[in-house]
Amino acid sequence: MRLRQLALCAGLALALTACGKQQTANERPPAGAPTSAPTAAATQAAGQQKAAEQAADLPSKITRMNEDGSETVEDVPGDSGAHNPLLAAVASTVAASTSTASAATLGGATSWQEGVNYTRIVPAQPTAVPAGQVEVLEFFWYACPHCNAIDSLVESWKKTKPAYVSFSRVHVMWNVGHRSLARLYYTLDSMGKLDQLHGEVFKEIHVNGNPLVAADPNNASESERIQTAFVTKHGISESDFKKAYHSFAVDTALQRADELVQRYRIDGVPTFVVNGKYVADVRSADGQERLLSLVGDLAAQEHKH
Repeated sequence: MRLRQLALCAGLALALTACGKQQTANERPPAGAPTSAPTAAATQAAGQQKAAEQAADLPSKITRMNEDGSETVEDVPGDSGAHNPLLAAVASTVAASTSTASAATLGGATSWQEGVNYTRIVPAQPTAVPAGQVEVLEFFWYACPHCNAIDSLVESWKKTKPAYVSFSRVHVMWNVGHRSLARLYYTLDSMGKLDQLHGEVFKEIHVNGNPLVAADPNNASESERIQTAFVTKHGISESDFKKAYHSFAVDTALQRADELVQRYRIDGVPTFVVNGKYVADVRSADGQERLLSLVGDLAAQEHKH
């Protein structure tokens, strides 16, 4: 019986690895889910699957995109801390070499090692926050199960983070399907509705089985229809939503997000960037909660300087 349980957990962990660049926006679980409302049985099954995923701590595995376009599945526990080649290209210079690197104590009790738990970005990139503030960016994708899994922790961290931390999310746009969900995110942001519906979007995709994108991601009008139906169900005016959806403000936000994804060469999510200087993910930090602790410690270090 124990062997069967271990096999089941291993199968679940391998079936849903973290999100990489080549995945499309409508291939997240449950596979082949219709855009119409799911049956009660399907909803219950999706909820049970989600609980099993969280129990197995699926974000302990992460899929990285290789330069040749192939994917590599990596384990978090016991990992050596080597980083993917694309992020290494951004952070081509590491302050301390492997032979001389020592554990840097950030925030007192926890020791983090540069080049292992996080990567320094050289040169540091400009931020968009006022003086005295530390910028923290989370790169994410609504259809990524691992972004969904960590989101509740991120929301809790947001409520307790220091006032000097300026946090914002950046939705990746690796293809047209991602861009459609990104447009939904920035439309809700421009309307001041993210606090109300951010979690509901994750729930609609990962629990209710509605990908919020057309079966053909290139069918932008159908994706818009599906997303409009979703937001009106939550009390948002259809005309107001459509006006914001095609607004200059949303187009500008999409352009900035695309520039940030390219600037930091983001090829996997969720990924955090602290003050334009440091990049880390679940794998490098060795777990979800440790990742947020690392982000907080790096931000505190930046605030002191």
